[in-house]
Amino acid sequence: MGKGVLTHATTRVSHPAYEPFPRVGGALHCEGIALEALAERVGTPAYVYSTAAIREQYRLLDSAFATLPHRLHYSVKANSSLAVLALLRELGAGLDIVSGGELHRAMLAGFTGADIVFSGVGKTERELHEALTVGVRLVNVESEGELLLLDEVARRRGVLAPVALRVNPEVAVQTPHEYTRTGSRGHKFGIPFDDALDAARLATTLKGIRLLGLDMHIGSQISEFEPYGAAIERVLELRRRIERECDTKLTVLDVGGGLSVPYDDEAPADVDRYARGVSELVADTGLDLVLEPGRFLVANAGILLTRVLYRKRSGTKEYVIADAGMNDLMRPSHYQAFHHVEAVVPNGGRGTADVVGPVCESGDFFALERLMDDVRPGELLAVRSAGAYGFVMASNYNSRPRAAEVLVDGDRYAIATERERYEDLVRQEHVNPTWSTIR
Repeated sequence: MGKGVLTHATTRVSHPAYEPFPRVGGALHCEGIALEALAERVGTPAYVYSTAAIREQYRLLDSAFATLPHRLHYSVKANSSLAVLALLRELGAGLDIVSGGELHRAMLAGFTGADIVFSGVGKTERELHEALTVGVRLVNVESEGELLLLDEVARRRGVLAPVALRVNPEVAVQTPHEYTRTGSRGHKFGIPFDDALDAARLATTLKGIRLLGLDMHIGSQISEFEPYGAAIERVLELRRRIERECDTKLTVLDVGGGLSVPYDDEAPADVDRYARGVSELVADTGLDLVLEPGRFLVANAGILLTRVLYRKRSGTKEYVIADAGMNDLMRPSHYQAFHHVEAVVPNGGRGTADVVGPVCESGDFFALERLMDDVRPGELLAVRSAGAYGFVMASNYNSRPRAAEVLVDGDRYAIATERERYEDLVRQEHVNPTWSTIR
C-alpha cells in the first residue's frame, strides 16, 4: 500500500461494458455532454454522475441472477444522493441502509419500508423504532444486545420485528485496504460465528422477534469468488443447524455486497462467475436472495471535476494545486486509494507531479509523483471512479462548502445537489448561544 498505490502512470484503461466518459475530438465528455461546457455551467469542484453507467451496472448484476429469486438492495452508504436513489428505485432496486438518516433519505426518494433492509453494528433505540414504524423488510441484527433491544421496542409497539442475523463467517479475504475487510475473526461486524446458533435460539424465544433469515458481508473490493463461496457454505450449514435445533424455518439469505470494480488496470469483477457460484450453492435451498451492491453500481459512474488553480515547484517536487481537496474526496488520503487523474482537454504535454488541493493538511492529495497530463492553471482535471465514497464522505473541513452533484442523462444534465454557500456552513450555529443550567 502507501505511496506506490498513488503513483501509477495515467494510462487510461477502458473497462467494459459501457464507457460513460468518452473522449470526443480529444475532449472528455460525460455521455453526450462536454465536461468543459458543463464546468462552465455548474462550476467546480463538482461530482458528475452518468445515469447510463448506473443503469448498465444494475442490468449486468440483476440479469446475472435472473434464475434465482432475488432482489438487489443498493448499499446507500456508497452514494446517498436522492437523485441517485430515485434512479435506482426506477430500476427496481431495494435499499440497504445503516442509519436513521439513510432511512429518511430512502423515504424521500420514494421507497417504502418493504424495500429496505436495515444493517449496521450500532443501531440506536430511536433508529429501531423508526425501522419498525415504516415496516422495513429486515433488520439485520449484529449482536445479542441489539436483538434484546429490538424485541423490547417491537413489544412496546405491538408488532413483530422481521430479523435476519448478521453472522461473521470468519473467512480470510484479501482486499486493497484493511479497512474494507469485515468478515474475518475479531472484526466488529456481525455476530461471531460460534455464537450465532445461541443468538438464533434466543431470537426464537423472544415475543417481539420473527427470525426470517441470515445475513453476511465479508468486505469490499473482493475480486475472487472463493471467499464468498466459503462464507456462504458456512452460513448455509448454520442455517441447517438453526432449522434443525430451533424448530424454525428461515426463508431469506442476505449475501451482502463487495464485488470489486476497477480503479486502475484491475480486471472488473466476473459477475457471471459470481452469480454461477452463488447459484450452485443456493439454488436448491428455496431461499430468497438479497444482494447489497454499492460501489459496484456507482463507483465508475462518477468523476470529480476540478479546476487547476496553480502550479508550484518546491525542491524537487512539482505540484498541481486544484480547487478540490481532501474534504471533497478523502479516499486517496484515508485509504491510500488510486484514482486516475486526467486533463479534460489535454494540451499534449506530459509530466510528473503531485496533484493536491487547497486544504491545510499535508495529507491533502489526489495523486503523488504521478506521470500525467501537464496541465496549466485554469485547465480542468477529472478524477475518475469517484461515484462511490466521494461526496458521501465529504466534509466542511477548513470551512469549505461542499461541491455540487450533477446527473447526466444523454445530452441533458440536472443539478442533484446544489453547491453549498457560506451561509450553509453556519446555519445550525449560534454566535451568542443561550446558556442553561441543570439542577
